[in-house]
Amino acid sequence: MRRLFCLLKPMLTIARTSLSMSDPNAFSEVPLPLFESESHLISKGSGKIPSYLQDHRKRLRERFMLGGAAAVPDYELLELVLFRAIPRQDVKPLARKLLEKFGNFNSVVSAPIHRLKEIKGVGDAVVCELKIIEAAAHRLARSKVMQRQVPSSWDSLLDYCKASMGHQEIEQFRILFLDTKNTLIADEAQTKGTVNHVPVYPREVVKRALELNSSALILVHNHPSGDPTPSQADIEMTEQIRAACDVLSITLHDHLIIGASRHLSFRSEGYMRD
Repeated sequence: MRRLFCLLKPMLTIARTSLSMSDPNAFSEVPLPLFESESHLISKGSGKIPSYLQDHRKRLRERFMLGGAAAVPDYELLELVLFRAIPRQDVKPLARKLLEKFGNFNSVVSAPIHRLKEIKGVGDAVVCELKIIEAAAHRLARSKVMQRQVPSSWDSLLDYCKASMGHQEIEQFRILFLDTKNTLIADEAQTKGTVNHVPVYPREVVKRALELNSSALILVHNHPSGDPTPSQADIEMTEQIRAACDVLSITLHDHLIIGASRHLSFRSEGYMRD
């Protein structure tokens, strides 16, 4: 009898294991954490987010839904974005760390990917969520100015330029192409440069205007330093483009320089001759 039991024991063990595996309630597997640093937040055997974090997230979401963005400071708005990327971790320390590094919510969302990843705790999931917010903001701002007359949507145009260029770390040159009714028909980035220089070729500017059948232009570029005061090179380049436009009866309405918190208009500041 003992010999028979010894022979059957391995088979019984296999059968018990198979039965347990077929029963979803037989074992409770703890999901792996998204990040190693959050493993201590997962309740043993449950894989659930701790209740104190659930309550905090619920309260924060409710406050946002009731009062909108004005009801939450930058670090809490950033928390709301990070909730999706890091579902089982307290994201408040990371939100504060990002704000300490970049200054404000806009700068965090607009920061280059390589700089974001320098922050401990920022991985692909976090970067993806931040860049989705950035892309959505740009697309929304752009929708308010495209195919609309510039004089009647000037403030929206400035908001769009600030959103798309105000937090860039290298200079970028854009051209806004208008038709005979001053309706914005195209917005194109021409070139990118360094932290304090971007090459612009007047011939290419007017060539593209002719291709789009544009009758007027607005030049836009950013100053990563934050100071929108034009350099002598900016002034000379603007005059060169204006001279090329005059030959082909294309109007150069303005040249905008976008800083992180303010902008400068060549026409308003008297840098362009009438």
